[in-house]
Amino acid sequence: MPTVLITGANRGLGLEFTRQYAADGWRVIATCRTPEQAKEIHALQPGVILHRLDVVDFAAVAALGRQLEAETIDVLIANAGVLLRHDMLPSAIDPDAWMQSFQVNAMAPLACAGAFLAQVARSRERKLLAVGSWVGSIGANVTGGYYAYRSSKAALNAVWRSLALDHPEVIAAVLSPGRVRTEMTRYDGPGWNALPSPAERVSNLRRLIAGLTQADSGGFFHHTGETLRW
Repeated sequence: MPTVLITGANRGLGLEFTRQYAADGWRVIATCRTPEQAKEIHALQPGVILHRLDVVDFAAVAALGRQLEAETIDVLIANAGVLLRHDMLPSAIDPDAWMQSFQVNAMAPLACAGAFLAQVARSRERKLLAVGSWVGSIGANVTGGYYAYRSSKAALNAVWRSLALDHPEVIAAVLSPGRVRTEMTRYDGPGWNALPSPAERVSNLRRLIAGLTQADSGGFFHHTGETLRW
C-alpha cells in the first residue's frame, strides 16, 4: 500500500488530496495545526493518520521527521500555504505579513522536505511535491501586485529547483493548481463562486503526480501538465 504525507490537510486542496488518496486505498499521513478541529479528516480514519504540525515550527517539523523515521513515504505534498495582504502597496509595506508569507510558503516546504527526505528516497515513487502558484512565475507576470505572495512563491520555485539538483535520488517538482474555490481565494468576491472546485483540480494534480518521472525533477508544472515559465 503506497503512503502519502500531506501538510495543511485540514481544508482546501490539502483536505481534498487527503480524501482522494484515502478513497483510492492509499495510506495517508495528514498534518495540520489543530487536529481537534479537523472533523472531516477524523471521518476518514482509520485510513488516515493525523498529526499536529505547525509547519513554521521547524523544530516540530524535524521532531515529526524523527518520529516517522521508519516510515516509507512514496509521495510528500508540501501543501500548507498562506495568501496574506494581497492588497499590499509599495507605499504601505507590511513586513510581518511578508515575513510570514516567506516562512510558510518557501521556508516551511524545504524544512518538510529535509525532515522526510530519507523516507521518500527509499520509496517506490520517490516524489517530493510543493504546491506553488503560477503567480510565482516571474516570466508570466503581466498583472503586477500580490507582492508578498508572488515573491514567496517565486522563492519556493528557486528553493525546489535547488532541492532537485542537490538530491537526484528523488523527484522534486512544483505544482500550480491555478485559482481554486477555497478559503484562500474567497476575497475574490462575486468571481469566487465561478472558480473550479478543489475536487476537480486535485484530480488533475494527482494524474500529473502519477506521471512524473526523473526527467521532470526540478520542473514547475500547471495542473494541466503544461510546463510553466520561471
